[in-house]
Amino acid sequence: MGPAAAEHPVRRRLDPDVRREQLLVAAERLFAERPYSAVSATEIARAAGVARGLLNHYFGDKRGLYLEVVRRAALLPEIADTPLPSGPLDTRVDVAVHWFLESITPQRASYLTVRAAEGVGEDAEVRAILDEAHDLAARRVLEMVGGGVDDPAQRAAVRAYGELARGALREFSREGALSREQAHLLLREALLAIVQQVLPRL
Repeated sequence: MGPAAAEHPVRRRLDPDVRREQLLVAAERLFAERPYSAVSATEIARAAGVARGLLNHYFGDKRGLYLEVVRRAALLPEIADTPLPSGPLDTRVDVAVHWFLESITPQRASYLTVRAAEGVGEDAEVRAILDEAHDLAARRVLEMVGGGVDDPAQRAAVRAYGELARGALREFSREGALSREQAHLLLREALLAIVQQVLPRL
């Protein structure tokens, strides 16, 4: 390799999927740190190390990127991959709670992004993403505990339980008022009571 080549190395073009992922990771972090309106598209592109035009190319605009961040954070890719537990009911409930806490607490800031998004109650697109995510999670929990996946009332009850679960998650992950073990205990006992005492009467 000659001196000129050493001084001016050839810059390799990144794969499109890699550049798209860089934008998503940067947006997840920035939207978790600050409200949507306080984050600019230029800032996201700079944090991702890509040109601003690529954000528009892959996502249309900042809002399109935001919706994709919310969708990716909320829809829990682990749902379809989680094997159904076997054994007595209390064991299956314990597994369901463990799955929920592990799935919705990734190392990145995705859940905090969803937490912020849930304040956007008038945003129909965000609301639709979150509603889909909550219903999918409720179906999976019902599958795990042997409930009626196709029963609208049982799904509604477990979606309501999801509100408690998200609140408990915030208490231990953000506020520190509960330990993870305490949050698990709270959610385990609440879900066990719902499955044993409430679902059969709906």
